[in-house]
Amino acid sequence: MSRCCYSSTSLLPPHHRLRLSPPLYSCSLPRKPLKALSVSASLSAPPSDKQLFVLELAEKLEDSLSLPLPPIQPLRDTSSQSLVSTPWPTRQSEPFRFTDISYLTKYPVVPAQIQTIPSSFPLNSSLPIQITLINGLLNPSLSRIPSLPAGVFVGSIKDVPQGPISEKISSAIASCSEFKEKDVFWDFNNVGAADVAVIFVPAGVKVLDPVHLMFCYSGSGKEEEMSMCNPRVLVVVEEDAEVSVVEEHFGFDGAGRYWANPVMEIFIGERGKVSHSYVQRQPLNAAHIKWTVARQEASSTYEHVEVSIGGLLSRHNLHIQQLGPETVTELSTFDLVSQSNQIQDLHSRLVLDYPKGYSRQLHKCIVCNSAGRAVFDGNIRVNRFAQNTDAGQQTRSLLLAPKALVTVKPNLQIIADDVKCAHGAAISDLDQNELFYFQARGLDLKTARNALVYYFGADVIRRIPFKPIRETAASEVKKLLSF
Repeated sequence: MSRCCYSSTSLLPPHHRLRLSPPLYSCSLPRKPLKALSVSASLSAPPSDKQLFVLELAEKLEDSLSLPLPPIQPLRDTSSQSLVSTPWPTRQSEPFRFTDISYLTKYPVVPAQIQTIPSSFPLNSSLPIQITLINGLLNPSLSRIPSLPAGVFVGSIKDVPQGPISEKISSAIASCSEFKEKDVFWDFNNVGAADVAVIFVPAGVKVLDPVHLMFCYSGSGKEEEMSMCNPRVLVVVEEDAEVSVVEEHFGFDGAGRYWANPVMEIFIGERGKVSHSYVQRQPLNAAHIKWTVARQEASSTYEHVEVSIGGLLSRHNLHIQQLGPETVTELSTFDLVSQSNQIQDLHSRLVLDYPKGYSRQLHKCIVCNSAGRAVFDGNIRVNRFAQNTDAGQQTRSLLLAPKALVTVKPNLQIIADDVKCAHGAAISDLDQNELFYFQARGLDLKTARNALVYYFGADVIRRIPFKPIRETAASEVKKLLSF
């Protein structure tokens, strides 16, 4: 059983907790501090150790915000109240039944601070538009925003010009509070986000150059604690508009122990298109819990390519909702578990509510360590009015070590009666016939095995449409596979 670093004896007595300190930021919106909410909750029923952990961490995140961020203040308020009653996930709850998240409570958690930028930091992205976030804060000196098409905005939410753009951004943020699938990690991000990186593309505009989001993290420098940061990104693409977004998550050299808890929300208008590439290559002592939520209007297209190879604990909650007919969604993901006790977890959910929707999902996974674990829980729901839907889902896993473990739950729920849907799952070691084929053509067994293992994952990696990012991901995979 995992131990929680907070216990009832480590907190101040209730009569001390009633002496509340004021929040460190001010806002015109009325707000009840989380500390007051937690006190009232504790009077009705004694909280468990894990609930105390949630409340204590939420209070720390609130107190670490020294500047107001009015556009997302309603989200902060809503999540502050939600965290009082939102339980910490356990193995008894279905979404986390196969995912051990005890690493998150193994050490005291503190809000991340801005660290000195090391000389090894990759200042120059290979892509023209670069947004750099250091521990969740957008760093202008390490970002590069060239001249953009008229009406396009890329930058911090603090710099969004007043007028129609700011109104549309505020409207998008307001709709985020209605998200019903959220969990405690979503609420942590709402409470602790110190900045929001915004990508706004107005109607009819196509941004030709991809926007490269570089998320860099570091620990507190203390071995006995874990730092936490909550980066947030908002992408709004209006009707007939188009943009490509590339996000990379990595740590400073010798970054120490940290917990990255990012959220990305994507709104795609009618006939809009978003190409989204995501590479997670955190160090082994990091935890990475991510939410990606995409909402697609009629005839829009969302393409997602993911390579997740780092972190001791990595979980991606990917939620897509089709909000109109003739909508296209394509998901390609690759997870690699190469280290002892490493966990890679993908939970995806695609909801189709309108006719003539199209979706394809390919998930691939390699587990090459006996103490490693991978989880795939993919849910595609075709609701009653989503007639003439064409949906396909495939998951393939490769187990390369004794006792290596993968749990797959492909799930295709069909309520409509006029659809074309299929899904499949396969788990195996390398095909001996394929190995024999290579050997028969003069390759030794090791070379043949390495080639088959690498190209199993390369099937997804090659779908990243940008060569520099694709080559970086391929190089990291080869390194972890010891090729």
